[in-house]
Amino acid sequence: MANPNLTDMTEEDAADLQFPKDCSLSRTEKLEHDIELDVTVVKDEIITSDPTCHICKSALTEPYIRCAVCDNTELCPSCFSNGSEIGDHKNYHDYIIIKNEFPLINGSGWTAKQELEFLDVLQECGFGNWVDMAKRMQGKSAEECRNHYLQHYIDNQTLPGLPKIKETKASLFGCEPIPYLFKLQDLEEPPRFASNTLNCKLLAGYCPARSDFEVNFDNHAELLISDLNYDEFDLNDDNCELGKALQVAIVQAYNNRLKERMRRRKIIHDHGLIAFRRTISWIQRYECTITRTFAERLLIFMQLMGGIEFDYFMEGLHRAGELKNYLNKLFEFRNNGLKYFHSVVMFQKLSKLRQENERERKQYLNNPEYSWKTILPGCNTSSNNSIMNTVSQRKAAPPLAIKGLPGYEKLTAAEKELCSVTRIVPTNYLDFKQLLIGENKKNGSLRLAQARVLLKIDVNKTRKIYDFLAEKGYISKPNQ
Repeated sequence: MANPNLTDMTEEDAADLQFPKDCSLSRTEKLEHDIELDVTVVKDEIITSDPTCHICKSALTEPYIRCAVCDNTELCPSCFSNGSEIGDHKNYHDYIIIKNEFPLINGSGWTAKQELEFLDVLQECGFGNWVDMAKRMQGKSAEECRNHYLQHYIDNQTLPGLPKIKETKASLFGCEPIPYLFKLQDLEEPPRFASNTLNCKLLAGYCPARSDFEVNFDNHAELLISDLNYDEFDLNDDNCELGKALQVAIVQAYNNRLKERMRRRKIIHDHGLIAFRRTISWIQRYECTITRTFAERLLIFMQLMGGIEFDYFMEGLHRAGELKNYLNKLFEFRNNGLKYFHSVVMFQKLSKLRQENERERKQYLNNPEYSWKTILPGCNTSSNNSIMNTVSQRKAAPPLAIKGLPGYEKLTAAEKELCSVTRIVPTNYLDFKQLLIGENKKNGSLRLAQARVLLKIDVNKTRKIYDFLAEKGYISKPNQ
C-alpha cells in the first residue's frame, strides 16, 4: 500500500478516489503491448504546457495523480482508480494528489482554481469590466473582483514573479506625454518675408528689422509732452513748485502710456500675432473642439500668460474637446441601439443614405410642378405660380449655429433645435425660460400676452418659446 505520509492527501480524498488494490492481472497483461508501443514513440512525443495522462493521453484537470517515485508521471483519476501501470510505474508506488482547491494567497479566501479562472476571465473581458467578470465568476460580485485584483495584484503583490509596476508617466500613459510640440526659433524673431511678396504685403505697416510698427498703439501719446518747456516757470514765482509738479505728472502719464504700448507689443511678439493669416488659421484649428467663438473669448488671457503657457492651455482644452466629441459619438451610437463597434460602419452608411434621401425629398416637395395643390379642380395654375414665386423670393433665415456658445451645454436636444431654428442665443433662452417659469409659479398659469410683455422680443419668437414650454410642461396655459 502507498505510504500516505509522503502526500498531502486527506482521508476524504482517498475515499473519493477508491483505489482498487485487487486489480486483475488481465488488465496489466492487456496493457503490456501498449507499453511497448509507448516506449518506441516516446522520443517523438510533443511536450506541451498542459499535463497529460500517461495512460490514456487525455488532458489532465485538477485533481489528478502524480507518482512520487517515478519522474514526470501523471495519471487521471480514472486510470489511477483502475490501477493502471505503465513502464516502471507500478500501482503500489507512493503518489501525490495535485489539486487547486487550496488558498494561493494568504487571507484572500480565494482558491488557486478561482485565481486561474479569474485571470482567464480578466483576459477575455478586459481590465475594468468588473460587471461582466462577476457574471462569469460564480459567487463573486463585481466589487469583490475589483478589490481582489487591485489589492493582491497591483497594490500588494504577494505572489512571486509578478512585475513591480511603478506609477510613472510612462507606465500610466504608455509613453511620455507630449501635449504640444513647438519650435523655439518661431518666437525668437518676428517674421521677415521677402519684399514684394504676398506675405510682405499682409504685414504692411510693420518693420521687421526694428520690430516696430508704423502706427503704434496710442499713436498720439507724444502730444502730451510736445508743448512742455523745462524753464517755463520762474524760480521766484509762488506757483513754480506746483507747475513743476504738474509737468512731472504729465511726464509720468506719458511714461505709463509708453509702458502700455510696450506691453501690447510684447504680447503680439510672444504669441506670434504679427502674421494675421497664421493667427486666423490657428484659431480655425479649434473650430470642432473649443469652437471659434469660445476660442476668441479666451484670447484675452494672452496678456496673463506667455506664448508657450497659452499654447499649453489651448491644447489642453482642445484635447478635452476631442474626448468630449468622442463621448458624444458613443452616446449617439448607444442611443441608436448600437452595442458593438463593428456595427458603426453600417450605421454611418445608412445615416448618410438617409440624409441624401431626405434632401432629395425636400427638393421634390419644394418643386411647384409636383405640388398636390396644382391638381385640385378649379385651381388657377398661373396664380399659384405667381404666389409660389413671391413666396420663394422671401427665403427663411438659416438656422443659427449655437454650438460652443455660452449655455449650449445646459440645453436639451429639443431646446438646442428650438434655439437654432428661432435664432436665439442659449443664454438668452435660459433667461427667458426662468422668467416665464417664475411668473407661471406666481400666478398658477401664464397667458401668451403676459409672456410677450415679459420677454419684449419678436412676437413670433415669443409664441414659439411659449408653445414649447407649455408642450414640455414647464408652464401651464389658463383654462379657456
